[in-house]
Amino acid sequence: MNKKHFTLATLTLLFATGCAVSPTPEISSHAWHQDQEYHLTILHTNDNHGHFWHNKYGELGMAARATLINEIRTEVENAGGSVLTLSGGDINTGVPESDLQDAEPDFIGMNMIGYDAMAVGNHEFDNPLDVLAKQADWANFPFLAANIYKDGKRMFAPYKIFTKNGIKVAVIGLTTEDTAKIGNPEFIQQVTFTDPKQEAKLVIAELKAKYQPDVIIAATHMGHYLDGNHGSNAPGDVQLARYLEEGDLDMIVGGHSQEPLCMEAPNQYADFKPGDDCKPDVQNGTDIVQAYEWGKYVGRADYTFKNGDFTLESYRLIPINLKKKVENADGEKVRVFVGDEIIQDANVKSTLQPYQEKGQEALNIVIGQTNGLLQGERDVVRNNQTNLGRLIATAHMQHAQADFGIMNSGGVRASIETGNISYKDVLTVQPFGNMLTYVEMNGADIIDYLNQVATKSKDSGAYAQFAGISLSVNNGQVSNVTIAGSPIDLAKTYRFTVPSFNAAGGDGYPDIRANPSYVNTGYVDANVLKAFIQKNSPINIADFAPNNEITYQ
Repeated sequence: MNKKHFTLATLTLLFATGCAVSPTPEISSHAWHQDQEYHLTILHTNDNHGHFWHNKYGELGMAARATLINEIRTEVENAGGSVLTLSGGDINTGVPESDLQDAEPDFIGMNMIGYDAMAVGNHEFDNPLDVLAKQADWANFPFLAANIYKDGKRMFAPYKIFTKNGIKVAVIGLTTEDTAKIGNPEFIQQVTFTDPKQEAKLVIAELKAKYQPDVIIAATHMGHYLDGNHGSNAPGDVQLARYLEEGDLDMIVGGHSQEPLCMEAPNQYADFKPGDDCKPDVQNGTDIVQAYEWGKYVGRADYTFKNGDFTLESYRLIPINLKKKVENADGEKVRVFVGDEIIQDANVKSTLQPYQEKGQEALNIVIGQTNGLLQGERDVVRNNQTNLGRLIATAHMQHAQADFGIMNSGGVRASIETGNISYKDVLTVQPFGNMLTYVEMNGADIIDYLNQVATKSKDSGAYAQFAGISLSVNNGQVSNVTIAGSPIDLAKTYRFTVPSFNAAGGDGYPDIRANPSYVNTGYVDANVLKAFIQKNSPINIADFAPNNEITYQ
């Protein structure tokens, strides 16, 4: 482990003095030689979300990732080149074994792999700030974020400068300003997230004046949105690249939107499959990359540097033991590796094994069954009402004896497959530990509330799942509202549930905590869902299938 000792008190002191980690000492002279060609390989991952261990099919996992990165590092360095390994952030939240241990195994794995720097993701704020401080202490690499402030001072180093074979490479960290609304309000009340585009311009000017870097890379957690069309999300990497002067930023290593970023043509995504060729997006002279999520891939960008020119020679998304289904000689569907199997690094595996085993007995207890898929896939649940979204909202509603329930789709993190349901499955679906809350309002106030909540844009975590209510949305207004099958009575008082995250204003929902009828039940959402499944097992998915209760005109 490193020796920074970032306790919360230390971070508080650092907030007051300007930034959490001192930037690299000033360097003003170039060390590379005219007409000599240098080779630099950038490796990257993003949105790990607790996936330090391989899944049940032998896919993913930091042990296999370590083997791949070590092999690439050896190959490149033996050929006279150098390697820089970066993360686009969101190490936290998603897998119970990791969540229960504050992502310690993930940071241990990243240390063993040899990451050089990491952008701070929005999910780094899912926990109290003292947990974030502890994680910064665990890491042997800097957390970078130029646009996160506390008490008027940067919480983290805005950049880090690396010297690779005489080439000065500046890495800037930037975090989506949406963290202010999608982060846990309980933990970020004193934290400010400024416009990363403006911060990037200021930092780049500072870098050029003080250090004259040869290459400038942004490690971001902002999201990639095709042609810059970010909808209700904050502007992402495309807008960042377009905002700056051409040539100011050589590369963006991104995260947040969780996609394999491969382009078919300008402003057109490719239909990428594991093992396919991949071309990064290029905007305003900046290469933009992202490696999907969960360590499914390691992105590899091979550059040459000569006389000040930084040129991308090749780019790949390398699958980490991903498998595809094929039909064998007996006509059965079997899973086979895409490409060659990557053997797990024995040292990394043995180091992380105790963390994986810890708590397995409790997590794997079967709590119920379902007769079909409960749909929680990110791209589906953030755009449509789903049976899992409705089941969760129903569980909350019934527990609080409410008239209807609201569940933000960003709090639904996975599907539940047909068959047995374990406690681990439930914690994977709802990993944030939000509390079940409810409030009472008259019908007129509920209409006002729904006009702010039910109208949230699709393709965002704010998109709401409902139970016990039907309504239509048209031009930013709700109509045809019925509760328990009857038209809403504007004078009648109703009770509804909403996660504590949203009750506190998360996702841009109204903050309802000051309402005299507001109640935080003290029950964790995952435990409410667990109890509902146990009581109602086997779950019949037809009972929760959407039937046009929520319509958009």
